[in-house]
Order: sequence, then structure tokens, then C-alpha cells
Amino acid sequence: MTEHAHAVGRRIGRGSVSVSRTGPRTYEGLNERGSTVLIGPADAPGHFTPGELLKLALAGCAGMSADTAAARRLGDDVAITVWAHGTADDENRYRDLDEEIVIDLTSLEPEEREQLVSIMSRAIGRACTVARSVEGAISLHATIDDVEI
Repeated sequence: MTEHAHAVGRRIGRGSVSVSRTGPRTYEGLNERGSTVLIGPADAPGHFTPGELLKLALAGCAGMSADTAAARRLGDDVAITVWAHGTADDENRYRDLDEEIVIDLTSLEPEEREQLVSIMSRAIGRACTVARSVEGAISLHATIDDVEI
């Protein structure tokens, strides 16, 4: 691994992140809180590709946006997994991505389940900055507990 440092930029501010080269086509991402992530091609062990990070951002944002509503109704220990599925097309663009929120709603009555899915969907639509930012550029499809939203 090559020595590297995150050089200081002139416009660093709230929400700024950086990547610093660590080797051929590999980078270390850094946020203002000191958290890091390794970025590189698919064959670089331990690294995320930029496309995977985009999908992780979408999945993480959806999960965080719906979390409070789910925890309020199902408890603070509710298990939620959010998947983001999709591959780039022949033009090297993501045109369609699918988000799948896996959550066990079997403890709810059908009308309670429908209501929670609706509340979670509205929360994601209102609060997920990442999805709102790519809206129109990528067709985003989502399901919660196998219910299309």
C-alpha cells in the first residue's frame, strides 16, 4: 500500500468527504468524523466499487428513514435489512435499481401491516436525501416486506 494522506481542500465544510489514492485505482474515503471506507475495482479485496457505494447509500438512507416508524411499532430491537439490487447497463449507467426492505411484519394484523408499510414508505419518500437526489436519473423501485411501494 502506498503512503497517502487526505490533503486539505480550500472549500471543506459541513458534509465534505474526500478520497485519497492508496494505489492503482484504489482509494480511501474519509468523512469529517474520521470514518473510512476502501474504494476500488471489483477485484480489489476489501474494497467497495463506486457503484456499490451508491447502492449502499440508497439502502442505508431508506433504512435510516424508515427506522423510527418501524421501531416505534415493532420495538427497538426490530431486525431490518435493506438490499439494493441492480447492475450498470451497456452504457455503464444505472438506469433501474430495486430496494428491498426485509422486515418481519407477521406479528401485525393485515391492516396494521398495510398502515406500517404506508408510513415507512412516506418516511422514505420524505427523508431519504439520496433517493430524492437521484430521482429522475435512476428508476428506483422499492418493496417493504414484499409489498411494492
